[in-house]
Amino acid sequence: MSAGRYLRILGIPAVFAGCAAVLGFSHPGFAAAAFGDISVLALLASATVLIFWNAAWQPRSRQFWLLFGVGCLLWSINQGFWVYFEVVLRRDVPDPFAGDAVLFFHVVPLMAAVALRPHRAQNRRALSLDSINFLMLLLWWVFLYAFVVVPNEYVILNNKIYSPNYDFLYLLENLVLVFMLGVVASSTRGNWRKLYWNLFLCFSIYTMGSEAINAAIGKGKYYSGSIYDLSLLVAFGWLLGTAWMARRLSLDPEEEYGSLPARMARLAPRLAMLAILSLPVMGLWALFFDHESERLRDFRILVALAATIVLGLFVFLKQFLLDRKLIGLLDESRRSYDNLQRLQTHLVQKEKLASLGQLVAGAAHEINNPLTAILGYSELLASGTGLRGEQASMAQKIGQQARRTRDLVSDLLSFAQQSPSEKTSVDLGALLHRALQMQEVRMHSKNIRLEATFDPVLPRMYGNNNQLLQTFLHIIENSIDALDEVSGGVLAVTAHRERNDLVVQFADSGPGLKDPQRVFDPFYTTKPVGKGTGLGLSATYGVVQDHHGQITCSNRPEGGAVFTLRFPVYGQTPSAAGLVPQR
Repeated sequence: MSAGRYLRILGIPAVFAGCAAVLGFSHPGFAAAAFGDISVLALLASATVLIFWNAAWQPRSRQFWLLFGVGCLLWSINQGFWVYFEVVLRRDVPDPFAGDAVLFFHVVPLMAAVALRPHRAQNRRALSLDSINFLMLLLWWVFLYAFVVVPNEYVILNNKIYSPNYDFLYLLENLVLVFMLGVVASSTRGNWRKLYWNLFLCFSIYTMGSEAINAAIGKGKYYSGSIYDLSLLVAFGWLLGTAWMARRLSLDPEEEYGSLPARMARLAPRLAMLAILSLPVMGLWALFFDHESERLRDFRILVALAATIVLGLFVFLKQFLLDRKLIGLLDESRRSYDNLQRLQTHLVQKEKLASLGQLVAGAAHEINNPLTAILGYSELLASGTGLRGEQASMAQKIGQQARRTRDLVSDLLSFAQQSPSEKTSVDLGALLHRALQMQEVRMHSKNIRLEATFDPVLPRMYGNNNQLLQTFLHIIENSIDALDEVSGGVLAVTAHRERNDLVVQFADSGPGLKDPQRVFDPFYTTKPVGKGTGLGLSATYGVVQDHHGQITCSNRPEGGAVFTLRFPVYGQTPSAAGLVPQR
């Protein structure tokens, strides 16, 4: 064991034993008062300095240490008044004493520091409903002091009433602080638990010692530097040791455990409500049952009225914040519901495409077998020498139509994802330019003005050139058909990068979509009979999904429809499995 540890174990009790001997054999006078007052002030001031030091070097619990430091600073100021009167001026502290208010209010920031519960993992530092509840309770203590103590201290002096009222309120205030420390100490673990229990023992010793001193004062046995001050030296020495110990503790936020903290959290708003309801009761008592004097009664009624107004303002503030919180929860639930609806739509769409893919795949395989025979026999007939010219021409036409049907079946199989498509690095900008050039003549004949805006440098993506080209062509053709219904208009095509996505938009000034939620459904079409099958946008949806992208559509507020396609950006470096994404 190190020498420093021996010193702490043996030296500290020896110091307090020496202080006990000095205080026990002291006699009333200047020497005893100087020793008692200065010793208490030195311990308390040292603890205050260490607490502010912790506030500077422990940012995660800074508000806790700052409030605790303010409370200890007020405590030190009160003790400094005692040193000033009894040591510097060498006369008794006056009664009543203005420093009594400082002593009473020093507990308020201490309770506020504990009420912050800095040990919580999700500790909110901003103004919140919880902090308003605690602030209302703390202000209630201030008004209670003004209602109970101040009238007999400053309005009409009456020591026989003032001193007992003050002692009772101060004891009640310290008991509340000790109770709060016990609650948070029992609901935490680790370093916070260690800190809270030390503070609990420190303030328990102080509360018991303070009550013993008040009892001794009532019997005329107390003087500064007497044996009764030993409890103060022990309490402040314990506070100094706790502040010193906290320098080496890692006070990170942690999770609470047990059901008591949750019940205490629900208790705060109920206590705040009771505090507000107590104000009219206090006012009615002063009006009908306060028989001391008219001045005291009027003062207490004024205090009750002022407290009602101030705490009433906090009630309005609390209701305002509660309304904002409820509106935020409502907006969040609405967004969650919209996201759920979009997710359900995507799932239903995928189920439809999967079912359609299975149907198309089965039909395509069945059609492929007779097509192979038809194509073979037609080629055999066309190559024969015994046919006349017209017959040979008909055999060739049969072969051409069979090959055309075979290509259509191949496209259907590709749509059903039965035959995987080959993907390579794709220049999306060049592909869009090509699709627009292929439709340029048709757009010009339909009185359609094209507005194309592409980023100068678009990153490449990983995909199938032919499938993406067919996708862009189909969306452009749908836009042209829509604009043709209104005798022309504007088609705006844009392509740009948003973080790790390539975004392509096709926006037209046409009549818009009749039912945007169904445009990707198989066999759904608004075109005349014979002009559309309703499979184009379904196939487009499948192609985009196969490229790990997203496609959405909506009507624009200014009129027309907009289709938005998003594709992930991929790098240029080839790998064994293809291209490596940048994500």
